[in-house]
Amino acid sequence: MGIEIADEVYRLLEQFPTEEKFGLVSQISRSLVSIPSNIAEGSSRSDKAFSHFIDISLGSSFELATQLIIAEKRKYINKEKLIQIEEKIESFQRMSMVFQNRL
Repeated sequence: MGIEIADEVYRLLEQFPTEEKFGLVSQISRSLVSIPSNIAEGSSRSDKAFSHFIDISLGSSFELATQLIIAEKRKYINKEKLIQIEEKIESFQRMSMVFQNRL
C-alpha cells in the first residue's frame, strides 16, 4: 500500500510548480520513499527492530499527510484529491499499527 501511495503522489508532484522542486516537492518525495523503504528494510530484522522501522514509516506517513495539506492550501492539489489520498494514508496507518502490534 505504501508503494501505491507513493506512485499516486509522485504523479501529482509532476503538476507542482517548478519553484517547488527543491522545497515542498523534495520534502514530499523524501516522505514518500521513506514509507515503503523502511518497511522493506525492517522486514529483514528482528521483530523488535522491525517494529522500530514501522514506527519510522508511520512517522513518514504523518509527515506526508501534513505536507499534502500544505500543498492543498497552496492550491497545488484540490480538496477532493487530498481527501482521497488522506483516506489511503489513514488505511495504511491502521494496517501498519495492527501489524506492528502483532509483532
